[in-house]
Amino acid sequence: MAPLLEVEDLKVAFDTPRGTVRAVDGISFSVEAGRTLGLVGESGSGKSVTSLAVMGLHRGAAVTGSIRLHGQELNGLGEKELGTVRGRRAAMIFQDPLSSLHPFYTVGEQIAEHYRVHFKANRKAGRARAVEMLAEVGIPEPARRVDEYPHQFSGGMRQRVMIAMALACEPDLLIADEPTTALDVTVQAQILDLIARIQQERGLGVVMITHDLGVVARVAHEVLVMYGGRAAEQAPVDRLFAQPAHPYTRGLLDSLPRLDDTDDAPLRAIPGSPPSLIAPAPGCSFAPRCARTTAASAEEHARCLAERPVLGPLAPGHQAACHLPLVPEGVL
Repeated sequence: MAPLLEVEDLKVAFDTPRGTVRAVDGISFSVEAGRTLGLVGESGSGKSVTSLAVMGLHRGAAVTGSIRLHGQELNGLGEKELGTVRGRRAAMIFQDPLSSLHPFYTVGEQIAEHYRVHFKANRKAGRARAVEMLAEVGIPEPARRVDEYPHQFSGGMRQRVMIAMALACEPDLLIADEPTTALDVTVQAQILDLIARIQQERGLGVVMITHDLGVVARVAHEVLVMYGGRAAEQAPVDRLFAQPAHPYTRGLLDSLPRLDDTDDAPLRAIPGSPPSLIAPAPGCSFAPRCARTTAASAEEHARCLAERPVLGPLAPGHQAACHLPLVPEGVL
């Protein structure tokens, strides 16, 4: 069976007065129905730019490569054609629901408008669908709260409204961009459980964008680690946590607090700064921050600095773009 979403050699570049920003530089991945892909990386790694490219929401950017949904090429479609895809076949939950929801309209009006546009429904049908969706995402008294405004909802409830809006037209693909940002831990768990339940019921393909490895461990089936706009590592979630191959992935995992840490244990940070996206280094973009590069032989050190690594197979479903991968002996 063909994947629901296929992205091949995606590149997204922005022209600025300082030069061309290569925000995404040749990544490829696929998402199957009923499966969740976690896109992971620090701020500026290209996660959100990738998701916006899939939805065709970039303006003034040069987007190249292939983006296929159900086999249909989306890159290069006109605005009218993309309008029939967004919301109906692919939907997105944005990071900040308060800024994504219009403050002058009730949540019911906003959900109903979304539904009416795609299904040519009347106002009564749109309102009924809004009430139905609010109930599905767990908002109490949906028939009353459908007439309330975004500011009358808590942060967690606003995020549920965004999920209701995204799913109102029953899309096949859901992209969730940091859906638990600024929510407390209990509400985060509720939102993630809600997305997982709806995915299981509807067979959705989900792209979960996050910098939180705890979220990835909870919901993802596969993980794509991004660094400097490029793919650093891709693996099934269990293998990624058990046997990370890329030093950057290892650094992300090491930076997590541990239950056995003492009160005075220092934070384990990755040294250095993210790479320039205007003038990327010719070799591995992580090499200036990589302890393995520093400790390598002169020949290996020179290769890391001069030759850009490409994703190479380490085990079934596991790839890493690294000249000096962290893998157990005999895996390669």
